Amino acid sequence: MITCYLKYVIDPYKLAEFEDYGRRWIGLVNRLGGNHHGYFLPSEGASNIAYAMFSFPSLADYETYRKRMADDPECQAVFEMEKRNRSIVSYERSFLRPVLE
Repeated sequence: MITCYLKYVIDPYKLAEFEDYGRRWIGLVNRLGGNHHGYFLPSEGASNIAYAMFSFPSLADYETYRKRMADDPECQAVFEMEKRNRSIVSYERSFLRPVLE
């Protein structure tokens, strides 16, 4: 299993827009073969940092998802929505593998 970990720097004045973006991606990732673990929004502490995590059985499955995502009209609509909203200032993406019992 491979887990994609995303750390976002967001515009704290556009938290509602970012939350909408996240809710849409959860369903899209799940529909395209992943297992989304959710978006995690600021509560206490930094008001401009958010996180997301989702998993795929393998890195190859993640790459297949990326190809499918690029051709998916619903995914492209969410990307375009975010271009207009500009709730994301920047992000970092890392890939992790779990250590399970």
